[in-house]
Amino acid sequence: MTQTLRKITIRAESYRLIKPFTISRGYKNTADVVVVEINDGALTGRGECVPYARYGETLESVTAEIETIRPMLEGSTAGLNATSNHPLNRDDLQTAMHPGAARNAIDCALWDLEAKQNKQTVPDRLTLHPRPLSSAVTVTLDTPAKMAQVAKQEAAKQVSHQSSDKNKLVKIKLGGADGIAADIGRLSAIRDAVPEAALIVDVNEGWHPRDIVSHVEALKSFNIDLIEQPLPADNDDILKDIDLPFCADESVHDSSDLYHLNPGYTCVNIKLDKTGGLTEALKMLHLARDKNLKVMVGCMVASSLSMMPAYYLGLQADYVDLDGPLWLEKDHENGLVYSQGEIILPTTPLWGWD
Repeated sequence: MTQTLRKITIRAESYRLIKPFTISRGYKNTADVVVVEINDGALTGRGECVPYARYGETLESVTAEIETIRPMLEGSTAGLNATSNHPLNRDDLQTAMHPGAARNAIDCALWDLEAKQNKQTVPDRLTLHPRPLSSAVTVTLDTPAKMAQVAKQEAAKQVSHQSSDKNKLVKIKLGGADGIAADIGRLSAIRDAVPEAALIVDVNEGWHPRDIVSHVEALKSFNIDLIEQPLPADNDDILKDIDLPFCADESVHDSSDLYHLNPGYTCVNIKLDKTGGLTEALKMLHLARDKNLKVMVGCMVASSLSMMPAYYLGLQADYVDLDGPLWLEKDHENGLVYSQGEIILPTTPLWGWD
C-alpha cells in the first residue's frame, strides 16, 4: 500500500499592533510569526511560533530550521524514519529538533492534525474541560503616570468574582534603562492606582543583584504576587538568599532546566516558544508540580493560533498571561475571546478541534 506523503507549508506573517509593545530590551510595532501547515492529503493541521530574538532566532532562521526537517516530516524516501518507516511524529520530534520556536510551530501543527484525524479535540485527549480563564493584562514600560493610568483602566475591565478586586491580575513591565529607583516610582504610582489588584512584575533581566539587595523592603511593601526574571539568567544566584516571590522565565526553557533551577525561584513561566511545543510544555508542567513549583503560562505577542495551545496548558496553571492577541489590530476568526479579563474558548475554535 502506497503511503500518502504529507505536504508542509511554511510562511511568515506579520500583525500590526494597536500600540507599541515596550519592554526593557526595546519595543516593537508588529507581531512577526512563522506558520506551519501540515496536510496529510485530506486534513490540515496548523501551528504558529514567534522567533525569540533573545536567543538569536529570526523569521529567516526559524524558517530555515523547519526546511531542514521538512523531508522527515513529509515522509519522502530520503526523510523516512529509518527505524519505523514513517514520517516524524510528535514523539520523534522531541529528539530530532532542539527546543525553540521552530519545533513549537511543528509540534502544535501535529497536535492540530491529530485532533482532526482522530475526530477528537485536544482538550478531550488531555481530559481537560475548557472554561473561562482569568488572564493577566500587560502594562508595558512607560512613565509612572502613564503606566498607572493604563493599569487602572485594565483592572477596571476585569470582572470581580469577589467583594474586592484582589483577583484582578495586572502584569507590569519594568527594567527600564533609568534604573530600579525609577521602577520603584512606577510601582508606587501603579499600586496607588490599583491598591487591591494582584501584581506580576516582569523585569526581563533588567535589574542588577545590588539593586535588588538595596530595595528588598521597598519591593516587599508593594505586596507583589510574582517578580518575573529580575536578573540576567547567568547572574541570578543571589535570588536564593532573598525572601521575595521570584518567577523564572529566561532562566528556564524546558523540563531539563528544572533539575538545576535556582532554588530562589518558586514559580516558572512556561512558554511554548521556549519549550518547543505543547508536548514538552505538558511534560514541564507536570515536573514542575512534582517539584512543588507554581506555574505561570506565558506568551509572546502573537495571534490566537499561538495562544490556543497555551490556553489548554493554562487550564492547569496557577497564573495565566495569554493576552497576546489583545495587542493585535486584527486576530483570526474563531480565535480566543477576551471579555472582562477572562479568556473564553469560542464554539468552534480555530485550533485543536476535529
